Amino acid sequence: MTNIINPNFEDETTGRYIVVFRDDATTAGLDFLRSSCGVNNVASAADFANSAVDPNQVSDADGILLPTLGIMVVSNIDSNALNQIRQNVASNSSILSVEPERIFYANSAQPSSDYFHGFADAAVYLRDKFGNSQEQVESLQSTAPPFFDDASSTWGLKATDVINSGFTGRGIKVAVLDTGMDLGHPDFSGRAITSASFIPNESVDDLNGHGTHCIGTACGGTDLNGRRYGVASEATIFAGKVLNNDPGSGPTGGIIEGIEWAINNDCEIISLSLGNRFPFSETDYETVGLRALREGSLIVASAGNHRIRGNSIPPRFPGTVGQPGNSPSIMAVAAVDNTLRLGSFSVTSGSGFGANVDIAAPGVNVYSSLPTVSSVIGRRLGGVTRYGSINGTSMAAPHVAGIAALYAEATGERGDSLWRALTSRASRLSLPNADVGSGLVQA
Repeated sequence: MTNIINPNFEDETTGRYIVVFRDDATTAGLDFLRSSCGVNNVASAADFANSAVDPNQVSDADGILLPTLGIMVVSNIDSNALNQIRQNVASNSSILSVEPERIFYANSAQPSSDYFHGFADAAVYLRDKFGNSQEQVESLQSTAPPFFDDASSTWGLKATDVINSGFTGRGIKVAVLDTGMDLGHPDFSGRAITSASFIPNESVDDLNGHGTHCIGTACGGTDLNGRRYGVASEATIFAGKVLNNDPGSGPTGGIIEGIEWAINNDCEIISLSLGNRFPFSETDYETVGLRALREGSLIVASAGNHRIRGNSIPPRFPGTVGQPGNSPSIMAVAAVDNTLRLGSFSVTSGSGFGANVDIAAPGVNVYSSLPTVSSVIGRRLGGVTRYGSINGTSMAAPHVAGIAALYAEATGERGDSLWRALTSRASRLSLPNADVGSGLVQA
């Protein structure tokens, strides 16, 4: 299985920094940055309608303030200014942390046939290491799957019992922050959709395909033939473009700007099918997750697709949950297939605090919507298409986000209590907790 990513993306930073202010110290922190660090030209999300920062209007700013989250994206600072900020952090003054801005990528894998090649690789590795016979390996690979796509619904909706739920996400706002959305897709005609792009010089239009696929799983309905593929079919959709069209990447700043926008628009669920391989959580995303929960917004993120199989991947970065899913306050989602086995690419829990897989969801051969015009993923699938099946923890996270919307509608639970409802009612799997957390999410 080959990820559609830069294999070295865990090392990528932009030269900008993410400054996190202490609780109730945003004004003091901002004053310090202006007086001591020369950060004078500051734009604020509060200056934009619905807090939707226009990246083309803030390109010359020294900093972009996100007042609800108490965070600033800072550029154009020299080493002396950076040292001043670090001294402020060390003195427990107004700034909690300063961290480099990193690049994140869509957590999807190649079309579904590659998954089975990856599973075969893993099986051969186990045979060679532990002496399994070829007959045993083939038996393991050929077990009949218990869930299928059929004319009525996708296998993932059956496995998670969505097809038997009486709830649709009505009245719940779900933000999917990704590569945008095909706003003209016929399956979403008449739906309530709010959109914004946080990528410079790119509209929200999804020319990649990843975002439209994820939105379809979380909030879509049925395809033109009547097959249901979406979970929360009546949720209000917030489509935020935080990853570019090609290769499907974006910086921390745009992602956090999208989260600020979602929170200020009262989105109960925020879905992030993106990540990197950096194995340790950092203060910026952990603070974002905590402050989002405090505002009643649950952030759901893909765990990552970089599981180490045998010697096929150098162990310099372990195959554990990457950012932002490895933050304790952000729910990390693993991927399982239609036999309820772990996706060969799906990472395991890490050793750092909070770097755990929290829950699992369908993430192999997941059928959903794609842009109706040529897109990056569409070309990989063989041409222009309205629908397609993709693998990845990216496909698992929107299952959880959509099911969270069903719970939010049914119970009124928000934030922490919504998290507990999802994990406490998950179906246990015969797999290690480190790989699937509390189990398979259930509607």
